[in-house]
Amino acid sequence: MSTFSLEHLVRSPKTTQSKPPLLIMLHGYGSNEEDLFSFAEELPDELLIVSARAPLSLGFGSHAWYTIHFDAATSDKFSDIPEAKEALKKIDIFIDELIAAYEVDQDNIFILGFSQGTILGTAYALNHPNKIQHVVALSGYVNQELLQKPLEKDRFKNLDFFVSHGSVDQVIPVEWARNTAPFLKKLNIDHEYHEYPVGHGVAPQNFHDLHTWVKKRCVK
Repeated sequence: MSTFSLEHLVRSPKTTQSKPPLLIMLHGYGSNEEDLFSFAEELPDELLIVSARAPLSLGFGSHAWYTIHFDAATSDKFSDIPEAKEALKKIDIFIDELIAAYEVDQDNIFILGFSQGTILGTAYALNHPNKIQHVVALSGYVNQELLQKPLEKDRFKNLDFFVSHGSVDQVIPVEWARNTAPFLKKLNIDHEYHEYPVGHGVAPQNFHDLHTWVKKRCVK
């Protein structure tokens, strides 16, 4: 396949294997595919890494998956839900395109998001646990309005999460993120939850911990 529905960057695996694990990156609001891709060279050699660009242009190299209402006081008013659901459909199409284009291990696919990318990555994995096995959720939260109901526990037994947040995040309050671990526990989803003394970003220790978590899952 020579064309894809989303612009993206690719880092090929540094080790030779017939079907490498795939890691898909979803950036945050106002950013672009180059942001998270700056992590790519430091992530495990086994991975095929794809960093996608969100479809909505905000100008000057900034993109978004959907509109955010920054004056919202609660998480349920923060996101434009119809736009977010459309973004999830586009992500689904893009992932199918990647699977068709690359010989990847379809039983070892990661989705790594930051902020808005985490909100969508988390929702996508919970809606499609047959396609995603591992979720790295950085500086985001679970928006239950984006989830397909009912949530049946037996669908998620092959899914696991690494969740992290800055304890002084000025964009997405840490209180919203603290709801994630109890939510995942109720669904019997294996997970780790970490907080770091930073704002809306990824601390060096945060990256070290997520790297360790990802590395363990690159080799079965």
